Amino acid sequence: MSPEDARWVERTRDALSVEAQIAQLFILSSRHDSVAETDELLAHAPGGVHRFPTRNLDDAWAAARDALDRSEVPLILSGDIEGGTVSYPFTTAIPNQMGIAACDDMELSTQLATIVGQESRALGYNWSFTPVVDINRAFRNPIVGTRSYGSDPERILDQAKAYIRALQAQGVAACAKHWPGDGLDDRDQHLVTSVNDMDLAEWEATFGRIFRSLIDDGVMTIMSAHIALPAYVRDKLPRAGAQAFEPASVSRLLNEELLRGQLGFDGLIVSDATVMGGLTSWMARAEAVPAIIENGCDMFLFSRDPAQDMALMLKGLREGRLSERRLHEAVTRCLSLKAKLGLHRMTLDERIAPLAQVREALRRPDHLDVARRAVADSLTLVKDRDTLLPISPVHHQRVVVISDEGTSFFAGAPDRDFTPLVQGLEERGFNVRNFDPDAMPTPEDTDLVLYLIGQEATPGLSHIFLDFAKLHAGPRNAMIQYNQEIPTLLVSFGQPYYLYDAPNFSTYINAYASLSDVQTALVERLVGEAPFTGVSPVDAFCGKAQLRW
Repeated sequence: MSPEDARWVERTRDALSVEAQIAQLFILSSRHDSVAETDELLAHAPGGVHRFPTRNLDDAWAAARDALDRSEVPLILSGDIEGGTVSYPFTTAIPNQMGIAACDDMELSTQLATIVGQESRALGYNWSFTPVVDINRAFRNPIVGTRSYGSDPERILDQAKAYIRALQAQGVAACAKHWPGDGLDDRDQHLVTSVNDMDLAEWEATFGRIFRSLIDDGVMTIMSAHIALPAYVRDKLPRAGAQAFEPASVSRLLNEELLRGQLGFDGLIVSDATVMGGLTSWMARAEAVPAIIENGCDMFLFSRDPAQDMALMLKGLREGRLSERRLHEAVTRCLSLKAKLGLHRMTLDERIAPLAQVREALRRPDHLDVARRAVADSLTLVKDRDTLLPISPVHHQRVVVISDEGTSFFAGAPDRDFTPLVQGLEERGFNVRNFDPDAMPTPEDTDLVLYLIGQEATPGLSHIFLDFAKLHAGPRNAMIQYNQEIPTLLVSFGQPYYLYDAPNFSTYINAYASLSDVQTALVERLVGEAPFTGVSPVDAFCGKAQLRW
């Protein structure tokens, strides 16, 4: 940051009232792209607005431009720009992080991150809450999975470095998450305070190395999550008791002593969403609001009642539960991030261009070419014990599809639709019909049972599993399995671990996301027109020898 930028930070901070400084710490969420929503958000004068994907470019552009134009202190726009189906339908659709890792091509990873940066900037974003640098070890965990680069710390670090460098080169701040490290606990911090149960030596060799390396490499922000690291707390406080399981988001030890003191991070720490169960089940709101900032976070993510939460922050300041020192530091870091990104020097058209120019920047032919290559390269053949593949209409003409409709926490996510895959098979001579529980498939009328299942990592699911009761239309039907009588193929368009619930299925493929280009590329590989080249970033056999046979 230049001396001139530093002076702007000081002047802006010192000109703000205490109430306005507190408002700068808040990042509020936007989901509707409406004038009414923008009016409601800007009435609180927040430091940032987090925009979730919506489906209409004209409305998204108008809402973003309106919010930027009307903010007296430059507003930072953030997003969870993670790829997969958590994407705008009018941007280039790229694989999620696990799909990217499965490509096993660092040059391609850099190209994809550059596309994300360019198109995000075109839409007015200056901050992405990515990359996820969690280590995906707990295969039942529903929230890490496809959001992660896998289970190998070295792969995670290499991918994250490439992503951060490319993203920040486009003027979008990256955010490494979820401090102090998720993926070991099979519970979801959206629902409960989860635990990183590594001892200090293992943590230092894995998550410690990842975060320290990314800090040294210049990551601008880190997200402090509702995850406990009891080994570190007990090392400092041997008789810690329940405090050992305190979420990092409100832990001075984890944020100020470990992350800042030992790892040397001097950038901005943002809390994970403060409406999540991992925090709300730990601490009452009146205590949690000031505790987030007092214990090391610099920005406060999301609020169901911004006026009330800002009042609680002010009350905490007046009662000494939030120190003036921490308020001063947090506001300074918030404004410094904006200055480092140059937001205070940009015109409105530089923040977000006129609509016609934005449209030209999205889904460019060269971007689409790179994305199509990536989704094709990511497809991973995990198991083909009986050499079912390639399939052909000569041997497998009559196909019964049993599909999972899927779900997503994100309102703007596209509805799941397997039309591209079905059309691709039909164009090649297959006769495809949907599963009918009143006319179960038999060897006399079916040549192939094709399961199209899988859920990308999404909040609130508690656990992931293959729900045969739902797939087969009832708990009694769930006990019926076809794989010994009819050739059966299982394809996951989400988490990579569903073989755990179908260990005797002979053929299993991980596609990681249900994007239309994924389906098109999958058909080509199912029929042998192209090879499977994906390299699994995790142990898709879940450490179970049974699953390999």
